[in-house]
Amino acid sequence: MHIRPFQAVYPNMDYITSADSFFRTVKEDYPEFRKSGFFNKSSQEGFYLYQIRKPFRTYNGLIACSEVGDFLSGHIKEHEHTMPDKEQRQMHLLLHRNAMVKPILLTYPRVASIETFMENYTKNETPFLEVNFEAEQEHHFLWEVTEGKEIQQLKELFDKHVKNAYIADGHHRSSTMAHMHQRTKNPGKARSYDQMLTAFFSTAELEILEYNRIVEGLSDTSLTNFMARLSQVADIEVLEGPAKPSAAREIVMYINKEWFLLKWKPSIIEKYLEEPILLDVSILNHEILEDIIGIRDIRTDERLRYVEGPKKLEDLKDRVLKNEYRIGFILFPIQMEDFLNIADTGNVLPPKSTWFEPRMRNGLIAQEF
Repeated sequence: MHIRPFQAVYPNMDYITSADSFFRTVKEDYPEFRKSGFFNKSSQEGFYLYQIRKPFRTYNGLIACSEVGDFLSGHIKEHEHTMPDKEQRQMHLLLHRNAMVKPILLTYPRVASIETFMENYTKNETPFLEVNFEAEQEHHFLWEVTEGKEIQQLKELFDKHVKNAYIADGHHRSSTMAHMHQRTKNPGKARSYDQMLTAFFSTAELEILEYNRIVEGLSDTSLTNFMARLSQVADIEVLEGPAKPSAAREIVMYINKEWFLLKWKPSIIEKYLEEPILLDVSILNHEILEDIIGIRDIRTDERLRYVEGPKKLEDLKDRVLKNEYRIGFILFPIQMEDFLNIADTGNVLPPKSTWFEPRMRNGLIAQEF
């Protein structure tokens, strides 16, 4: 993996009175904030060690530029299809800001020597930037690595040990950068958009959470009919209260103010045994959302909504209760091994299958073109 140092643009915290408010709006307002002096630019190129501290977990990663060529050659691997309208939106933002203000989140199999470098550096050096997000109870820290010897060491570690990286979040930013690179390159002249802002967190530092569903599934059928058809594809158990699935092949459902545990019938699982990876979200999409509820296109059907894994079950419950036709589905998270296998084999996950932690922030560090 070819990583490159860069001159980072970062917020001037002396002028920011509310981090939560500022970083919520910087995605759209970056050019105005930049002109007004809310950002500084580093005097030299470097890498940036990045640490996110939450009440029960600390995440460690590296922010660097990656070569767009690694994405085009398949060394930065995808697991989702992109949508043209979202790519168009990303292109508009890129040209409007003339910068990437949020790193693409990449993961890679853990490497002991890289972990050791990060651990030693963050213990012995002082972070140059600290941002506290009170609402989310998160502290973000950045260490600047600018010494030539250490820059070379990190480049060699990634070149030697990280053969491939996997996009966890940022498919549309990646594909947009690739489009811009291919459209602007001109042999014999300077090339634009040949590097993109990325954050590397090893698989040991990354968490995969579930992405849950709320669907208006009772608008065209009765509760009795729905439950009868559901019983043909899953064994149904009544739960005493809110819960999450404890294993794969299980889904928790909230409907009509009651909680149920669904376990796929063996005959249903057999239908999908030839799939590269057997995923509960795929079975849910086909057997329930499509065949029972009638959702033909999960990408565009307005009856389907998504709830991020970190959200409490009470939040999902409250949203379901706002409409008598709604049903909530809670899934078991996709496992890291399956996620990597899907990307390695060139397959894709259904939309909104994974929620990754940690989450990148707009404006915490930027790469200007």
